[in-house]
Amino acid sequence: MDRIEKLCAERGMRMTEQRRVIARVLSSAEDHPDVEELYRRASSIDPHISIATVYRTVRLFEEAGVVEKHDFGDGRSRYEEAGDDHHDHLIDTRSGEVIEFFDAEIERLKTEIAERLGFELVGHKLELYGKPIPGAEPSSREGLVFERRAARVDPDDIDPV
Repeated sequence: MDRIEKLCAERGMRMTEQRRVIARVLSSAEDHPDVEELYRRASSIDPHISIATVYRTVRLFEEAGVVEKHDFGDGRSRYEEAGDDHHDHLIDTRSGEVIEFFDAEIERLKTEIAERLGFELVGHKLELYGKPIPGAEPSSREGLVFERRAARVDPDDIDPV
C-alpha cells in the first residue's frame, strides 16, 4: 500500500479499486500532473476509469489533505502528494520544469515577517516564476536544498503495480 492509500485509510475513506489506481499514479508521479494527465496515466492501467472519476477522486483526496493543489500559472491545477516535508516551488516559465526547494533563510524570514505584522504563521505557499540564465549553475549554500522535477513524465515510465 502506498502513502496516499495509507493516509486515506487512516482518514476512514472508502477505497475503491479505481481510487487505488489513482492514488498509486499520484504517489509514483515525479512531476505535478493535472487531472487530464492523471486520467491518461490511470486509464492506461485501468481503461474503465473515467475522467469524472479522476476529478471526483482528486477533489476527495484534496479535501482529505492527502494531496495538494497548485496553480503554476499555466491555467491548470496540478497536484502532488501532501507530505511532511515542506518545500516551495520555482517554475521555469519556458519549459514548465518545477524545482522544489527548501530554504532555511526563507523559513526564518516568513516567520519574522508574520510576527512583525502581529501574526503567528500557520502556513504558507511560495511559488517563484523565472527563466533560466544561460550558463548559470545553481549555487549551493547552507540551508538550501532543491530537486528538479520534470514538466511531465512519459506514461510508459509508470509502474502499473
